[in-house]
Amino acid sequence: MVRHARLSDAGTIAAITAEYAREGIMLERSAESVIENIRNFFVAEHQGKIIGCCAIAFYTSKLAEIRSVAVLAQHKRRGTGRLLVEKAEEILREEGVKEVFVLTLSPDFFGSLGFSEIKKEYFPQKIWRDCTHCPKLMACDEIAMVKNL
Repeated sequence: MVRHARLSDAGTIAAITAEYAREGIMLERSAESVIENIRNFFVAEHQGKIIGCCAIAFYTSKLAEIRSVAVLAQHKRRGTGRLLVEKAEEILREEGVKEVFVLTLSPDFFGSLGFSEIKKEYFPQKIWRDCTHCPKLMACDEIAMVKNL
């Protein structure tokens, strides 16, 4: 089951993203940061336990990002990531967003969901908002991908 995150989920979301951050796969999201943006997070539950998360970030009324897609290791490859991304896309469509992008180290996963590779420079808003704070700024290994909704 995928649902909107609640304030009580913030610690778990932070812990899941911290696991990925330790592996250098994504930026860590503190519990405080998650709380500040709780309405933009979604969680996947299995038997009452949160097993994954993702978030959306709006850049313009027509452009948004899907970010912080993370699933606990023991629950990977079961369709949870796909369900999270599909829920995010559903909400973005409802908001009238026409184009969504991701920065990822998993291009095959997002490619299977209809995303196509594009140059990062296509999204200067992202670079100025988030990338300038990233430790990988000068050696970014993420791939930018985009999808029309």
